[in-house]
Amino acid sequence: MQGPRPSYNWKLRSRSVELGARTLVMGVLNITPDSFSDGGNFLSRDHAVGHALQMLDDGADMLDIGGESTRPGAKVAQGGVPAEEELRRIMPVLEDIRRERPDALLSVDTYKAEVARTAVNAGAEIVNDVSALRWDAQMAQTAAELKCGVVLMHTRGKPEEWRSLPPSPDIIAEVKNELRQWSDDAIHAGIERQHIVVDPGFGFGKNFEGNYPLLADLHKLHELGFPLLTGTSRKSFIGRTLARNGKDAPPGERLYGTLAAVTASVLQGVHIVRVHDVKAAVDAVRIADEVLAAKNI
Repeated sequence: MQGPRPSYNWKLRSRSVELGARTLVMGVLNITPDSFSDGGNFLSRDHAVGHALQMLDDGADMLDIGGESTRPGAKVAQGGVPAEEELRRIMPVLEDIRRERPDALLSVDTYKAEVARTAVNAGAEIVNDVSALRWDAQMAQTAAELKCGVVLMHTRGKPEEWRSLPPSPDIIAEVKNELRQWSDDAIHAGIERQHIVVDPGFGFGKNFEGNYPLLADLHKLHELGFPLLTGTSRKSFIGRTLARNGKDAPPGERLYGTLAAVTASVLQGVHIVRVHDVKAAVDAVRIADEVLAAKNI
């Protein structure tokens, strides 16, 4: 361990990225009609590409491009968006970004092997799978063959089940144990350890109260031996905490709460933060990184 957080060399499809010296910022690009935060905002190809380029100009280290919403209540896997539709949404945008910024580091947010393969073969370097390779029987083998970066995210159940799931008696232990199992499964499937990053999955099947113990004890996930990515941006638990007059703050009014959660993540040694508001997050992360560097750990 060098300094206040572990250092890693994250191997991707055609390059590698040093993780640990500073926190990297992943910008979110949802090309969906129904994402909880920005659904419908970037359905037009030109608008989506313009937003992507703006996030890169604002300091995003990488972009995460998604074509299917996994908001609470969404139908996924067999009942979700067909792979052809997902590809129809994301591929023109991915190709345009590659044309405009050939060196841009791109991730595809999908749990479908067909979408992952097509996107990576077109230049994406990372597959960010909210199901940790579990919702498509072909995904683990596909990711192993592609030799790309892989983000394994922790999800409790599926989105259509989240509102009825019982709370976890020990959320940090559950997340740690299951991420350990799922990362072992990924390695067993042929994915190299150096390709894997893990994400505790804020909001994904966790009840509102459960997200705060997870945020408070994030540092315990370093014991897994993988780089950590967190996505707290505009999540429902932030909206609930910021409620006024009995109404949760809508996604557009969760920026300052998001920056607090991002800062809390960085101070516990997270390597990558996934955010909608890149410019603000880049500034917050720079300050938090200085505090982290000043810690005598």
